Amino acid sequence: MQKNPFVTLEQVQEIAKTYPTPFHIYDEKGIRENARRVREAFAWNPDFKEYFAVKAAPTPRLLQILKEEGFGADCSSYTELLMSKAVGITGQDIMFSSNVTPAEDFKLAAELGAIINFDDITHIDFYGQLAAFPELMSCRFNPGGEFVLGNSIMDTPQEAKYGMTRPQLTEAFRKLMDKGVKRFGLHAFLASNTVENGYYPELARILFRTAVELHEETGAEIAFVNLSGGVGIPYRPDQQPSDIMVIGEGVKRAYEEVIIPAGMEQMAVYTEMGRFITGPYGMLITQCTHQKHTHKEYIGCDACAANLMRPAMYGAYHHITVLGKEGAPCEHLYDVTGGLCENNDKFAVDRLLPEIKIGDYLAIHDTGAHGFAMGYNYNGKLRSAELLLCEDGTVELIRRAETPEDYFATFDFTGLFRK
Repeated sequence: MQKNPFVTLEQVQEIAKTYPTPFHIYDEKGIRENARRVREAFAWNPDFKEYFAVKAAPTPRLLQILKEEGFGADCSSYTELLMSKAVGITGQDIMFSSNVTPAEDFKLAAELGAIINFDDITHIDFYGQLAAFPELMSCRFNPGGEFVLGNSIMDTPQEAKYGMTRPQLTEAFRKLMDKGVKRFGLHAFLASNTVENGYYPELARILFRTAVELHEETGAEIAFVNLSGGVGIPYRPDQQPSDIMVIGEGVKRAYEEVIIPAGMEQMAVYTEMGRFITGPYGMLITQCTHQKHTHKEYIGCDACAANLMRPAMYGAYHHITVLGKEGAPCEHLYDVTGGLCENNDKFAVDRLLPEIKIGDYLAIHDTGAHGFAMGYNYNGKLRSAELLLCEDGTVELIRRAETPEDYFATFDFTGLFRK
């Protein structure tokens, strides 16, 4: 299998005349088509809604596109709430799921009318000191133990800091009912970046059964179950991608087996995908500026881990295409590196690629989620521009590159040179 970039060498050469590398670029057409597939996959549930995980790609223009496609926003911080408000996403189109939550975050979420998803039972009394309780609220569940799919351990919820235990859920629902809450959501996040089509259906069964139990125990109306995120993308070209239509059908079967017999067929299904929605539709474009021939062959790029930290942080694989050499044999073994003063600043280690020459452009795939978003300024490196490849083929600047003036803007020099 191959990963094909959504821009050509000729396009990049033209773009770079206006916007020098490195830059992240996103494919509007791909994002919109994928958003529509997600909605189609869950169309069997009339009130289905996807709350895009803002942390994956916190860029207003991308949020605007997804709003136009009917998505809400999953926010976890004060600034993510502000960004959602800025693009017109407010009220119950915001799901606020956060942990170790500051008071000001809860206050803003309440002001915006967001659905607040409590991570911890102690947050209920904490919130009560800050704002009134609305009629609809949600709680996050952590079943503990190991999450097993087939014979594979997908993740270990008992090690995760998120969510309440099962007994705490019952206590939380009763406590919230005493405070006037009338309708409830149930949420859980049990695995990350899985391409297993069975993940969402299995998680759905766990949450659907728990929702029925909570309804029977407390009499609470369960308005929705939120499957959160975790549906992944195939970073490697030999990986089989998730099939969202198969996933949606699997969740539907679980709904029909658990929810409908319980007489709870008005319950909505929500999701909070991020990586699956935008991940494959972003690329980091960088240019080879140096070569080094020592104990290994190094390709030095004008991008670095400050532009894409996943390979340095996790050892994560991101596929690389040398633009204009898509059909050339991969006969050269390279480490593809950036210029940070850290030895893990490598986009690829011992990667077979076509011969790379200084001036060649490299497309680093699947950076549309947790790519630019995780950028930082170590070594005084500046964040790159973000561009949108529009459906009509034009290119739009959706975030300018940082400048040294931006970097220094937060410093206070007033007392620096006092005698």
